[in-house]
Amino acid sequence: MRVAVVGGHGQIARLLHPLLVSAGHQPVALVRREAQRTALEAVGAEVRLLDIENDDVAGFTRAFEGCDAVVFSAGGGPDGNAARKRSVDLEGSLKSAAAASASGIRRFVQVSAIDVDQPVAPDAGEVWAAYVAAKRDADAALRAGPLDWTILRPGRLTDEPATGRVALGADVPRGEVTRADVALVVAAVLDRTEAVHHQWNLVGGDVPVADAVARAAAS
Repeated sequence: MRVAVVGGHGQIARLLHPLLVSAGHQPVALVRREAQRTALEAVGAEVRLLDIENDDVAGFTRAFEGCDAVVFSAGGGPDGNAARKRSVDLEGSLKSAAAASASGIRRFVQVSAIDVDQPVAPDAGEVWAAYVAAKRDADAALRAGPLDWTILRPGRLTDEPATGRVALGADVPRGEVTRADVALVVAAVLDRTEAVHHQWNLVGGDVPVADAVARAAAS
């Protein structure tokens, strides 16, 4: 498959691209800056420019041309800007889903966050509340839409090397997970039809990724 990766220069995306190449897919990294092209092409990604905040659905549709699946792994980042949580994490997802539908793309994998359906603590702060609301609403919109979606909700992300072992399921409690393991799970679910229309929490665990996906899909 040709896989459009929205947020193609993000930390998870940069780990995902070589996994997709190894699996025989062609990652298409959608990024905002031309300066990011060389490093991404070096790991096998095709690079296309996309401004998540300022491009409209038509721009997303052009960026998805020729693709067979979409991975939305973009995020507004820890910049303290509450407005960007909506413009990137929510509106970017909504535009990606709309463009996928317009392009005839069915498969859509979204990287979200654990426990975003739970109430936010009163002292959590404006930016965190905006982030949770954006992820929550993006997931709800995707679940209500026509695409063949899978939503992955990782716990607190760390930068350690991949373990290849996770806990995956609808009710898995909060914990840590490496970004590298998140990328492994994204790659594993992408072409698994049994993962369609599932939303799973994802944290570090003891089960090999392929087995964890199979067990979660069967439960």
